[in-house]
Amino acid sequence: MPLGLHAGDITPGRMSYELRRLRLHGLIERVPKSHRYHLTDLGLQTALFYTRVYSRILRPGLALVSPQAPAVSPASLQRSFRTAEQAVKTWCDQVKIAA
Repeated sequence: MPLGLHAGDITPGRMSYELRRLRLHGLIERVPKSHRYHLTDLGLQTALFYTRVYSRILRPGLALVSPQAPAVSPASLQRSFRTAEQAVKTWCDQVKIAA
């Protein structure tokens, strides 16, 4: 399910657009004389970076600040998260976009 869409929901134009964006950012490159692409070294490093950030920082951190978090969660982390959440909400209200 790439791009958060089911395979049947992605039009050829949309796929072409997304592949072009990835190629222009140097994350993929086309295999000559084919309709295939493969990851570049930068693309692989980027994928690994985001996977590691999610698994080591975001997932455990968000688990600590969720409303269902155990009482042993650091209160300072929860306060900081609420402050950041409020700042984002305030900014969204100021520029009139949905949070």
